[in-house]
Amino acid sequence: MNNGSDLFPNKDKRPISNGVDFNHDSPTDTTQNLKKTLVEKRSLWRVRGIEALLRALSPSERLLLYGLSILLGISALALLAGLNSSVSVTVPAIGGELIEGQVGSARFINPILTISQADEDLSKLVYAGLTRTLPSGIVPDLAESYSISEDGMTYTFTLRPDATFHDGTPVTADDVLFTVASAQNPDIKSPQRANWEGVQVSSPDSRTVIFKLTHAYAPFIENTSLGILPKHIWQSVPAEEFPFSPVNTHPVGSGPFLVKNVSVDTTGTATRYELVPFADFTLGKPYLKRITFIFYPNQEAMLKAFDAKKIDAITGVTPANLAALKRPGFDFVHVPLPRVFGVFFNQSRTPVLADASVRAALEAAVDKQNIVDSILGGYGAVLEGPIPPGVIGTSVPATPTPYKVTSETPAATLSTSTANAANAILTRGGWTFDEANGVWMKKKLELSFTISTADEPGLVATVNALAEAWRAAGIKVTVQIYSLSELNTNVIRPRSYDAILFGEVVGRTADIFAFWHSSQRNDPGLNLALYTNSRVDSLLTEARATSNAQEREKLYTQFTTAISKDNPALFLYAPEFLYVVPQEMRGIALGALTTPSERFLNVYEWYTDTEEVWSIFSRN
Repeated sequence: MNNGSDLFPNKDKRPISNGVDFNHDSPTDTTQNLKKTLVEKRSLWRVRGIEALLRALSPSERLLLYGLSILLGISALALLAGLNSSVSVTVPAIGGELIEGQVGSARFINPILTISQADEDLSKLVYAGLTRTLPSGIVPDLAESYSISEDGMTYTFTLRPDATFHDGTPVTADDVLFTVASAQNPDIKSPQRANWEGVQVSSPDSRTVIFKLTHAYAPFIENTSLGILPKHIWQSVPAEEFPFSPVNTHPVGSGPFLVKNVSVDTTGTATRYELVPFADFTLGKPYLKRITFIFYPNQEAMLKAFDAKKIDAITGVTPANLAALKRPGFDFVHVPLPRVFGVFFNQSRTPVLADASVRAALEAAVDKQNIVDSILGGYGAVLEGPIPPGVIGTSVPATPTPYKVTSETPAATLSTSTANAANAILTRGGWTFDEANGVWMKKKLELSFTISTADEPGLVATVNALAEAWRAAGIKVTVQIYSLSELNTNVIRPRSYDAILFGEVVGRTADIFAFWHSSQRNDPGLNLALYTNSRVDSLLTEARATSNAQEREKLYTQFTTAISKDNPALFLYAPEFLYVVPQEMRGIALGALTTPSERFLNVYEWYTDTEEVWSIFSRN
């Protein structure tokens, strides 16, 4: 009978695992045996073969083998590096910050109450709307999608299921309805009220919002970028108390950045705002880790702070400001604003301006590029029609460029060729120059008129340059300068002018109905040329009701052609928006800005830091 000894054929009849005796040995013996097993020399048969081969080689052969092996290793590393480079891309990385100076302070960081530049800038960062207007076009923001009815009168939005406010509360249709109702409430006195008059808004469920208009109006889609207020925070605030609520200075929105810290002075006025990225922003967490606003009492103090490197970004600067900055090594972004500056002729008041040859001669006498260079420092776009760049069918680059100190802005100079061209046009138009009186005459009509404008440095410099150019061509002109309020009250509203130098804010969708439709000839319309053309009226009416961008562009092209034939105004320039930024700042994309605060529309894509990642892992 087997007594169990045959189970252990080894000498000592004890179980052994990997050469270690687990029975009866002392702890010291066990440790020694384990050490012996671990340090025991072993040899693999393939390695033994290589060793034998190496011993068979001569020293020079071994040296050659070693050299080739090293070369092979380097080649392999180079191939791997090349492969990594071919599949890697440089992408923005989290990090960096922006410290921007502002003149004044913020009081109403509330999209339906904003008044100052600081209010608007902070509201654009803190709040989000149903849509967001990027240079590439209008995209859904808090909305997941939207649709427009065929008649252009009903807009239906579906909210994103994951959209939240900064405090984690979901954004629902009730918040949208509350915001629109607040904007429409006459007791709140919102500057946004005009955009929402007559608009009916309803919500069949928590994620659907329906807007109904009284008539088709294509630019309405822009209104839906209005920042949405959190109803759960504002609903308990009476309408008359809206401007006084502390939430105006400590806002809660759903935009790309949220307010972290606010510094105030002894009077309680904010002196500094610190914002950090909102991780759950619908279009993606911003790259910049912080944006700080520091407020100054005036522009001189802000420019000094920039030179002292206390801030690294300033907006709304003029060419003169740029030239005065002493701090080296900064970049700036500049794009034409969707504004039209020109001379509008009141032909019904001044018969001489009703003559087509006179209007053509007035334009031929002016060197527009010279005016842009001398008065705007070159930061402007010459216009040949009523639609500025970046609005219809044109793109506007916004790459930050290093600022280089140049000579002083050149003074306006007169051109003999332009004067001669104007003279030739007048002569062909039946005008003769009276040498004795120094004036152009046609029958008994004398070529003379008055031009009016506002007492603003840029406008005054422009009107004087125009007058000098016209006088060089023998055209008699008188300049009248008014304060802005007086110009509006006593000149523009009653249409009491021969010609007026003024600017129009066209906007990115070119809703120019108010500027050129015949129904807008009288106050409060803005048809300063008192222009009448039935074909143009028809085009403008159809264009503002057409939601299809391509079709609207075709209509505006026809409109521009009609205007150019009639020449009711001398279109001069669209000034540029100037924005000083740090040299390392990238990702800035500016389209047609209706306000400076819209520079922040793609702020979540701005960055200063980068990293290398494989393309399959890139954010885009």
